[in-house]
Amino acid sequence: MSDSEHSLEDATVAVFIAPEGTEEIEFTEPKEAVAEAGATVDVLGSETGEAQTVNNDLEESDAYEVEKTFDEVSADDYDAVIVPGGTVGADTLRANEDAVELLRSHVTAGKPAGVICHGPWLLVEADVVDGRTLTSYPSLQTDIRNAGGEWVDEEVVDDDGLVTSRNPDDLEAFCDGILEAFAAS
Repeated sequence: MSDSEHSLEDATVAVFIAPEGTEEIEFTEPKEAVAEAGATVDVLGSETGEAQTVNNDLEESDAYEVEKTFDEVSADDYDAVIVPGGTVGADTLRANEDAVELLRSHVTAGKPAGVICHGPWLLVEADVVDGRTLTSYPSLQTDIRNAGGEWVDEEVVDDDGLVTSRNPDDLEAFCDGILEAFAAS
């Protein structure tokens, strides 16, 4: 894959982060991939300041700056969205009405999104999985099926620009998938 093949020079991408509990590698690797492809990247959270990430769900890791809040932006501001996992982080985000509404507006507008690991909880909460095929951390499969989606156990799934992966082991395929989907939009 050449960089020019998946150029995001004119794209603006939002990356969600919870105040605490977002899985660091699922936040940093996709963020770096789209930035290296030329995208302008905004880190969005429930409040500005620092957000504390984790490794393996339990070990405190680095903190990252939240640049804008969910309630001060709209889906119109972004060409693509990335939602990382982390059990606590994803659960916190799905309880945030502004985060859920932003993701709902984005996906229903037909814009691409990359969602990994426990991140699909936000898709379920946003009521945008009905009729879609996706993957996630295996413990979410019942939630996805109950919301009308088809859950599959695959490294990466692209359902019309909704790119999902299971866990950090899938990050290479996930990053390739989001670059392709984001560049095609």
